[in-house]
Amino acid sequence: MDQAAKLRELIKNRRNFPLEIEVGNEESSSNDTKVICVTSGKGGVGKSNFTINLGMELIQLGKRVLIIDADLGLANIDVILGTVPKYTLLDIIHGNRSIEEVIATGPNGIQLISGGSGVLELVDMPSDTIHQLIEKFALINTYADIILIDTGAGLSSSVISFVLAAQDIIIVTTPEPTSITDAYAMIKTINLQEKNKKLKVIVNRVENIAEGDSTFEKLNNASNRFLSLNLQSLGYVFDDSNVSRSVKRQSPFTLEYPNSTASKNIRQIAAKLLNDIYHLDTNEPNNLEGFFKKLVKFFK
Repeated sequence: MDQAAKLRELIKNRRNFPLEIEVGNEESSSNDTKVICVTSGKGGVGKSNFTINLGMELIQLGKRVLIIDADLGLANIDVILGTVPKYTLLDIIHGNRSIEEVIATGPNGIQLISGGSGVLELVDMPSDTIHQLIEKFALINTYADIILIDTGAGLSSSVISFVLAAQDIIIVTTPEPTSITDAYAMIKTINLQEKNKKLKVIVNRVENIAEGDSTFEKLNNASNRFLSLNLQSLGYVFDDSNVSRSVKRQSPFTLEYPNSTASKNIRQIAAKLLNDIYHLDTNEPNNLEGFFKKLVKFFK
């Protein structure tokens, strides 16, 4: 009965998502949690809202998703979700609470850990405490298949540390010239620290397909010419009034308005992303323990 239920759910999901992906592949059922960092060169591009709705669509594709809100200054994932976390990353670091206690659950089963000032605590942490912390975070493998790290915006050391620690990086930009410039500055900074990092780009709030393609080409051409770096386009999200309506209601637009243009865009992006991380990048490590070890190393 359980297998039949899973099969019906799989068929239901495939009807909703046109791209051909294997939801139940071996990689996804392993304990190797994938870590994806979502960042931007500047604030106000819709990064956090994109992260939440991407998570919602990944759940629809059969994944257990955990978002870590790593924005030190303007952590707002909980506000957008209408969820109030009782504890934060700081409670894990100080040993006051377990991983299970710190994880808050939002709509549709999406999970959240609020980072806050706990991220800064990593800087002065002794080695033995760091080792214990990494062991604690390894338990997330039992709760999530995919972790989405929502960083702050800009080029601060904490943001760059999170970005460099992750194998998969999504950079969110808009067609505005200042946003494109800041996105390129982020790409250049990442490339200076680590050559040939695979960077995926989302263009948010586009008016039409041509604008989305043009914005990506501007970034990719500059990266290709001056950094010898090829970017990957994950797609674009149309400027949709339903997005702002859902923010006011403190509910993801993919839940409030599942048939909206923006929701359909996110659905395609989620399917393409899964195809990438479970099929195209199978030879490259992208696991939870490796991420946290690299992260702490950067902070030290």
